[in-house]
Amino acid sequence: MLAKIFHFPSKNLVLAIPVTLLAGFIAGYYNDTSFLKAVILPLTFLMIYPTMIGFKVQEAYNLTHIRVLGFSLLINFIIIPLLAYMLGMLMMPGEPEMIAGLALASLLPTSGMTISWTMIFKGNVPAAIKMTAVGLITGSLLAPWYLLVMVGKMVPVNITQLFITISVIVFLPLALGNLTFKFLMKRMEPGEFQTAVKPLLPSFSQWAMLLIIFSSISMKARMIISQPDLIIKGLIVLVLFYVLNFIISTVAGRVFFNRKDAIALVYGTVMRNLSISLGVALASFGVKAGLIVTLAFIIQVQTAAWYGKLNENYGFFRERAGLVKE
Repeated sequence: MLAKIFHFPSKNLVLAIPVTLLAGFIAGYYNDTSFLKAVILPLTFLMIYPTMIGFKVQEAYNLTHIRVLGFSLLINFIIIPLLAYMLGMLMMPGEPEMIAGLALASLLPTSGMTISWTMIFKGNVPAAIKMTAVGLITGSLLAPWYLLVMVGKMVPVNITQLFITISVIVFLPLALGNLTFKFLMKRMEPGEFQTAVKPLLPSFSQWAMLLIIFSSISMKARMIISQPDLIIKGLIVLVLFYVLNFIISTVAGRVFFNRKDAIALVYGTVMRNLSISLGVALASFGVKAGLIVTLAFIIQVQTAAWYGKLNENYGFFRERAGLVKE
């Protein structure tokens, strides 16, 4: 019973996040939860740290899958940020914090789900692992500078503080996760880690994420409830963002790659690292920025599953003679 409760959020994010949002709104509407501000950063660390245990940093430094990786970098760090900026400016011109949250999501690509969805739908898993490693490191280093250009005229962007926040949220958990993995490998076989430890990590991370969402939303519940259009506007923008993202990556995959590489490219460019985006958004830009990232969790999980099913039914990609198989 306890195991089912522990794993429930990671297996039912589309349900768990709305329930947490509702609970946060109710708690914050009737109570002063400002004291929860102190737990946001520690919880963010606890959310990211489990995902870094076993993270393959070395994949960022080898020369495999260069062709599909190059396309993913072009889409992730030029096309997608431009798309997010245009959607934000066109549809949320009076909400600079929400634009900053959308920009953050666009600048931090790939997550563990990139690998999972690629595996589920029989794509090129080694290429997905490569894109995840490179995307995390590249996005974390570029994000402060991109944010300065994209939203620096609308909201204060402290480059030094952003780098410190990203270091605490990304690079410190990455270093500790690597040390933890080495420690575990001295005491157990890789197979034991895969079966006994690794399945626990996503659930631990998701519980921390839900506590962050609850805390952040409850602190600004009255403000958000008084502006219900924020949620509606955010959902519309996010649906457009993900649909256009899927279209762009699907066209690129269909034209330039074989089926396995194309699937890896789609999930390596559409899936955003929303856990890290949420932590940075709340720490640097406030609750409105965190709100749009929170809503993105719901859209991302659902659209990723729908896309995979549509691809299975209609076959967006096919093996093509003359294309290099990586």
